[in-house]
Amino acid sequence: MRDQTLDRIEQDIAVLEAAARERDALCEVLEPAIALIVRTLRARIDADGKPAPADAADVLDVWRVLAKGDPTWNAIRDNCRELVFYRNCLALGRADALPPAAHRMAVRTVRHVFLYVRSRAQRDARTSR
Repeated sequence: MRDQTLDRIEQDIAVLEAAARERDALCEVLEPAIALIVRTLRARIDADGKPAPADAADVLDVWRVLAKGDPTWNAIRDNCRELVFYRNCLALGRADALPPAAHRMAVRTVRHVFLYVRSRAQRDARTSR
């Protein structure tokens, strides 16, 4: 996996983390958070040489490409589902169903998924030498 791609994604995550510290609004960070997870997963799909999902694919559809044939990717399934749950709560006007500080949780979820993907890329690079 190309380090430059992951470095750019990590920089964008840092910007999102700063925005979450300054603002207390899930609606401002949720879609960028989901987009960063999609970018991270697509980078891994590209590195693995798997066929890329459609550009309009949802985060869970992108995750499924990685998980197909490799159940170890199930480790981040619930993280992706959590952000979809947040999106659905906002769309249905059910902010009361969200956890406290959901905007910070969304950004932490992005960081978690990123670290999981990056650590797998590093491990795979070591084992392929």
